[in-house]
Amino acid sequence: MRTHYCGELRSTHGRQEVTLCGWVDRCRDHGGVIFIDLRDRTGTVQVTVDPEGSPQVFRQAEQVRNETVLRISGAVRLRPEASVNPKLATGAVEVVATGLTVLNSIKGTLPFAVSVHDEEPVREELRLRHRYLDLRRQRMQRNLALRHQVMQTARRFLDEQGFLEVETPMLTRSTPEGARDYLVPSRVCGGEWFALPQSPQLFKQLLMVGGLERYYQLARCFRDEDLRADRQPEFTQLDLEMSFLSQEQILTLNEHLVARLWKTALGVEVPIPFPRLRWSEAMARYGTDCPDTRYGLELTDVSDLVAGLNFKVFSQAVARGGVVKCLAVPRGNERLSNVRIKPGGDVFAEATSAGAGGLAYIRVREQGVLDTIGAIKDSLGPEQARALLERCGAEPGTLLLFGAGEAATVNKALDRVRQFLARELQLIPANTWNFAWVVDFPLLAWNKEDQRLEALHHPFCAPHPADVHNLPQARAQAYDLVLNGLEVAGGSLRIHSATLQQQVLEVMGFSAEEARRQFGFLMDAMEMGAPPHGGIAYGLDRLVMLLAGEESIRDTIAFPKTQQARCPLTAAPGPVDARQLKELHVASTWVEPHQN
Repeated sequence: MRTHYCGELRSTHGRQEVTLCGWVDRCRDHGGVIFIDLRDRTGTVQVTVDPEGSPQVFRQAEQVRNETVLRISGAVRLRPEASVNPKLATGAVEVVATGLTVLNSIKGTLPFAVSVHDEEPVREELRLRHRYLDLRRQRMQRNLALRHQVMQTARRFLDEQGFLEVETPMLTRSTPEGARDYLVPSRVCGGEWFALPQSPQLFKQLLMVGGLERYYQLARCFRDEDLRADRQPEFTQLDLEMSFLSQEQILTLNEHLVARLWKTALGVEVPIPFPRLRWSEAMARYGTDCPDTRYGLELTDVSDLVAGLNFKVFSQAVARGGVVKCLAVPRGNERLSNVRIKPGGDVFAEATSAGAGGLAYIRVREQGVLDTIGAIKDSLGPEQARALLERCGAEPGTLLLFGAGEAATVNKALDRVRQFLARELQLIPANTWNFAWVVDFPLLAWNKEDQRLEALHHPFCAPHPADVHNLPQARAQAYDLVLNGLEVAGGSLRIHSATLQQQVLEVMGFSAEEARRQFGFLMDAMEMGAPPHGGIAYGLDRLVMLLAGEESIRDTIAFPKTQQARCPLTAAPGPVDARQLKELHVASTWVEPHQN
């Protein structure tokens, strides 16, 4: 069908006879000579159709529309210097057509322009409904080629490190302590269900018990959860597990993997090792366990300095076991008006949308603390004011924003305000990749709704050896890799003792019988010589999103779902025949909502 790809032709191909296949990117008639930009996935090349040299081909070319599928034969020639197109890799040559075959024509109207010359913003729903067209566009071609490059680079690196690629089951059993499962009814085992895997967690641990020592997989995972720009009901993990490595050895190996990915994909040298931040330190300084460290605006705990003030918002928050934290905004006085930080303002709205009651503030002038809420101003003595400004590193012109209340709410609100102000005030440096490991997470967290302890990551994280005798307060040997404020990977050392695993499950509220029913096979395996092991999983879709500079992982996946977990292209999910449900021993209780 073809001798060459469109995007590979260069001046060295001059005078060669070639046959190309591709799509018409655009067609132009310039004074009786037709120029066709022919496109395949490697690029675009100009095809010239001259009526004098090939009248039959010219008549065919006159009928060609954009996105028509063509096979073109002709000779490569150098373009005159004045007509060289420096924007194209093939811009120094053109193909003089001597043959043209229409392999498929366009029957209707294109829902949107595909050519890079006409590429305009298109509603995402329309792009997804006609994804086959969207995939032809330069943006998606580039993103999927990048995704391929990342996957192949990871495979090569892990092969060098002695890892084996092993596939784990897609049909498994439902286990607790995660997001909602996608369930699959069993036809042959009536009344019983498979679950699609949320991760290969248990199987990769069993592979370590099986002596494989170093495993990886590009694993398809499924979670029935509410969606965001960086979430999908089905997604891909780069999943790793290793035996006989310490936490520091695992972190070091993964730093070299990430450095290889960035060097190969972007040509960027990422400095290693990455900084390590304890979870408690990240929460104290940034209010989040996914801190963006590209800019300052760190939080400062001033609870002890304001506990005795007459300003009740502060003093009562501390008295009730809460905190008061401050976000110091350099030059905030000139850049942020009172309107923006009071009720109705955009900065105020960021805080309240995260659960805060509002923002208190102090503006620092040359002569000291002024222009603040009256109650704060009246209750701050000179020494207290001086201590506060010193603690916050405030200089004349600084705006101090305060959050007061429960620690979780204050952290969430000020983290949100911090990120908002960094964007608004253009404090984020361009083309900067700030990686950091967050370590020493709490092993367990209190679930207010269920009134019980639950695993912060999952129940199989190993507690810190020094904390084994105080599991409710234990630190986990867990680690997250954070990049520019987003988690891109997470992992831990695993529990490899059945006794310790049983103890952790008991602290979480599992009875011995329930633990045995859910995880008996894992604990049985641990009693058969399980090695010390640990691992990590990367969100591949999110990783490629960051490398590609996209805002949504949907632009790095060939056929994604919408935020309603639907596929506009295939209209999935959809109804099935009643006979299929009967065979599966399943009946639907769904009732259409009342239409007003």
